[in-house]
Amino acid sequence: MWILQGKKALVTGGTKGIGLAIAKEFLELGAEVLVVARDTKSIKGKVKNSANLFTMDGDVTDSSFRKQLIEKIENNWGKLDVLVNNVGTNIRKKFTEYTEQEYRQLFETNLFSMTELARLSHPLLKKSGNASVIQIASVAGSFDVQSGPPYGMTKAAIIQLSKHLAVEWATDGIRVNTVSPWYIETPLTQIVLAQPERLSKIISRTPMKRVGQPEEVASMVAFLAMDKASYITGQNIMVDGGMSAMGL
Repeated sequence: MWILQGKKALVTGGTKGIGLAIAKEFLELGAEVLVVARDTKSIKGKVKNSANLFTMDGDVTDSSFRKQLIEKIENNWGKLDVLVNNVGTNIRKKFTEYTEQEYRQLFETNLFSMTELARLSHPLLKKSGNASVIQIASVAGSFDVQSGPPYGMTKAAIIQLSKHLAVEWATDGIRVNTVSPWYIETPLTQIVLAQPERLSKIISRTPMKRVGQPEEVASMVAFLAMDKASYITGQNIMVDGGMSAMGL
């Protein structure tokens, strides 16, 4: 059935944008969802089936918090069926304008926190026997979309990490896939989409002639989390309105 009934799912960065849409979709499909963010107070009034919603405030770039998070899941659920590594940020500028601190910050948030959370979650995912890891990357990991080189570097690394883990963890009953959105209407992209000239360029590179909505990414993530997707692993699926299929 096309449901997530009984699944135990962790969604990082789940209080806004794509993460919030994923949390909503999972809850509507019957999953129990643990949302992690620096401040989760705002999510309670935004979702249905809130009885199945659990929250934990913290910063996933903090190693001590990551350990506390894993301990909480182990103590309360004993396993993890779905890990959605969604947390991410960006600083947009020309490469020579970045400070070392800025691109290290991007790597800590977009790459190292995901990598470590996946590694720490492995025993709990293995206990599931039929687990799914979905990493939220970006088309910037495959193309130049003028979003800043460090951002694209982190997303490319996540795509490659997912391929390696898909192979290494297949015999543990863990599938690993990446979802790469194009421009989606979220708080993170708001500053870009508010620029008429930039928006025009984005639309011109998109065959469907519009930006995407968070729910359109969430539906793909939900499918990959389902048992229906049981033979799909190691894939990078672009949710991009056809951008990646379009020539120059």
